[in-house]
Amino acid sequence: MSSQNYEVVRGTVILLVFALAIGWFLWRWLKGSRDPALLIFRWILTAAALYGLWCGGSQSKQDLEQGNPAAFLAILYALLGGLFLALIWVPVMGEAVGRKFGALYDGGDEQVDPKPFYSVFHTKRTQGKYFEALAEVRRQLDRFPTDFEGQTLLAELQAEKLNDLPGAEVTIHRLCAQPGHPPINIAFSLNKLADWHLSLAKDRDAAKKALERIIELLPDSEMSLQASQRIARLADTETLLAPHQRQKVVMKKGVENLGLLRAQDHLKPAETDPGVVAAEYVKHLELHPLDTHAREKLAVIYAGHFHRLDLALDQLEQLVQQPNQPAKNVVHWLNLMADLQVQENVDVELVRANLQRIVDAYPDMAAATTARRRIETLRLELKSKEKNRQVQMGVYEQNIGLKRRT
Repeated sequence: MSSQNYEVVRGTVILLVFALAIGWFLWRWLKGSRDPALLIFRWILTAAALYGLWCGGSQSKQDLEQGNPAAFLAILYALLGGLFLALIWVPVMGEAVGRKFGALYDGGDEQVDPKPFYSVFHTKRTQGKYFEALAEVRRQLDRFPTDFEGQTLLAELQAEKLNDLPGAEVTIHRLCAQPGHPPINIAFSLNKLADWHLSLAKDRDAAKKALERIIELLPDSEMSLQASQRIARLADTETLLAPHQRQKVVMKKGVENLGLLRAQDHLKPAETDPGVVAAEYVKHLELHPLDTHAREKLAVIYAGHFHRLDLALDQLEQLVQQPNQPAKNVVHWLNLMADLQVQENVDVELVRANLQRIVDAYPDMAAATTARRRIETLRLELKSKEKNRQVQMGVYEQNIGLKRRT
């Protein structure tokens, strides 16, 4: 390729790039204009003025080369052309500068996404005008039918103020069927529905169905695990109704001559048998294996009463291995495993291994720092526990205060 052809191609490419840049700039300008038609009209006038100035300048150049005095008229043409362009663009430039300063206070041309406003609804509800509040929230939902806040407010109004729990249930289920809602919002709504079934209708079965809906919609999630645990601790209908039923209070006859009794140990209330409690927990966990509260209590009984550390650690390990458990729960159970091991005076390496699991699993949490510090002082902790177990109280003579002096 010759140098001349190269220069032609190079000039063409530069001209094309410049034309594209000018075109993009003008398009953006036109798109952001408040009056596109007026802007195009200004462009046409500007093009005509520039063309006139260019033609006048060329003629004046020829006159100047020929020594014609009319060449000095080019200055007048330039002044008139500049004045004409100023009349076209100075207002535009002033408006643009003013708009920039005004945007500091009013936001300028920023597009604001439309959103519902519930201030009128809250006012009406506070005033006790529930049906007017109902009409207002429905008016907002007609414009924003998938708004989570609006649907939640509607369900609360129906359930708590209008005694329309079936209507609130329909609202919640319609919300859950809409796509796009975050899982935490779905779980919140169904938990709220379960609360209403328990507190307003005393209906345990309906509350259980609402919680089971969480498990169905959000399987293998932290929310479904929490719903399973809540189902395990739901009270029966009789317990829910008990505070609202008048019950007879039977007063037992007190002990006569309490101060004259030689011994009063038989008057103490009987302690609950840990074996019976453990059996109840085992039976409960057969029905609700995800109930973390019951399994943790069972582990403590195994270790504290029966001294079966192996059974206690097995229960806690099941909790640790449950999927979707929050980190704080796992850390708590691993620390509890270490506590029970220290209590039973096991080998220091076994305790260290449990604490190291916290460090390995959650190195960036504060719990990892606490675990590291405990590992460093673990031998001292075990030694102090061993000393406390070795200290025994002496055997003293009975009724020493009643003896006569010899």
